[in-house]
Amino acid sequence: MAQGIRVLVTGATSGIGQGLAVELGRRGARVAITGRREAKLMETADAVRAAGGECLTLVGSVTSLADVMRHYAAIRERWGGLDWAILNAGVGGAMNAREFKAEHYHRMFETNIGGVVNWLEAVIPDMIAAGQGTIAGMASLAAFRGLPNTGAYCASKAAVLTLLESTRLELRGTGVSVVTVCPGFIKSEMTAQNDPRDMAFVMETEDAVRRILRGIERKQRLVHFPWQLSFLMRYLVHTVPGFLYDRMAAKTARR
Repeated sequence: MAQGIRVLVTGATSGIGQGLAVELGRRGARVAITGRREAKLMETADAVRAAGGECLTLVGSVTSLADVMRHYAAIRERWGGLDWAILNAGVGGAMNAREFKAEHYHRMFETNIGGVVNWLEAVIPDMIAAGQGTIAGMASLAAFRGLPNTGAYCASKAAVLTLLESTRLELRGTGVSVVTVCPGFIKSEMTAQNDPRDMAFVMETEDAVRRILRGIERKQRLVHFPWQLSFLMRYLVHTVPGFLYDRMAAKTARR
């Protein structure tokens, strides 16, 4: 990775986003970080600077197009633009359909897909004009099939997966690369609320960060890990008949 590369990391207050920002700082990047929780964001900024990176702290929400445009204007004023945009911000949460609440779905989509599309509107024009840039969006292995009790999360990440695929195809020949990141379970604030029985092959944040950055550097079309869970989810998509999957997954839904 080139010294001084200009990188955006959304959702940098904790978890993967925080880990990415700090590791990028360690590698000598100039890192712009966004998040809603100002105190937590400042902690990340301090860690980025302590690791050796320059940091621009932008408090606000990816769900607000006005915030996103204000943040990108600050980035342009400071650095002239971005080389990488890592669109990581997201929320999770469980809900069984027997207690269905539409608001749960609205909140999930507003952040997980709305936050991506807001930043795409901001960064794509300048990247096309510059003839270079990499956009990395955070989907999930949960995007490949509907999992019990996480319908909103799975649906929102499936939307991210498909959106980024379409965007990648549409930007071919512009010099702008699109990387889709599909991690499994990573130790974080988000997964701390999950039932440990439902989280196979849980990974440490540091390991996930290394894999994500390696994939972005290589401009991989799809970055997916861990391999065990990735193989299982894709196997469930392409091989297991629907009626058999329903029987297997229903046991988890009843927990």
